[in-house]
Amino acid sequence: MVNPSHPGNVGSAARAIKTMGFSELVLVAPHVEDVTRHPEAVALSSGAADVLENARVYATLEEALAPVTLAFALTARVRDLAPPPCDIRQAAELACAHLGQAAEGVAAIVLGTEKSGLTNAQIALCHRICHIPANPEYSSLNVAQALQLAAWELRYALLIDQGAALLPVSTAQEPSRGAEPASSEAVQAFLAHWESALVEVRFLDPAHPKKLMPRMRHLFSRAGLTRDEVDMMRGVCTAMLTDYRNSRKK
Repeated sequence: MVNPSHPGNVGSAARAIKTMGFSELVLVAPHVEDVTRHPEAVALSSGAADVLENARVYATLEEALAPVTLAFALTARVRDLAPPPCDIRQAAELACAHLGQAAEGVAAIVLGTEKSGLTNAQIALCHRICHIPANPEYSSLNVAQALQLAAWELRYALLIDQGAALLPVSTAQEPSRGAEPASSEAVQAFLAHWESALVEVRFLDPAHPKKLMPRMRHLFSRAGLTRDEVDMMRGVCTAMLTDYRNSRKK
């Protein structure tokens, strides 16, 4: 982050990158002295205090980029004389490929000050410029929001490259047996029970059944009933039969 002026954005940036699995936040000549300890930065880091506390601070962008082998300047404006452009997703893919090929490669996303972004001179220090394809009628993103999007794209590209899972892993110890598909025997027993209940409540006339039960069978077949669902529907059948018989006794 180059010349950040709002401590809250610095704290939000720390949170943004930690949620995506990154921890290296670099600040260049922040406007507020000792910004990483500013109360607003600490409050908005919200659980990413470690990233905020370990943020490195440099006087110039040249110093900050010294160890970097591939730097992307994030900007919303078109520059006539600048490094090759790409969108943020392409930037993430390029960074992922670069890190895979260069054993000591270091990639960086460079963001400018909140008010005016990066200067042409600062962009010239980067290898590529990248854009977030936002609404062209209102493309102004908060710097921490822009960093969140960039960090997400980088994380996604790295997960895809590593073949890692993209969905949360279940914390359940064992899958529920009730969620397993019901056996054909269990389904047929339920259907017989269901037919008896329909006859009992006079919804199905056994003398003139028409196509009601075949349609019912097709319906439940499409549903792909589980064990729990079959047990539930058997309970419905029992309740129908019991309530109807009790009502006839009154």
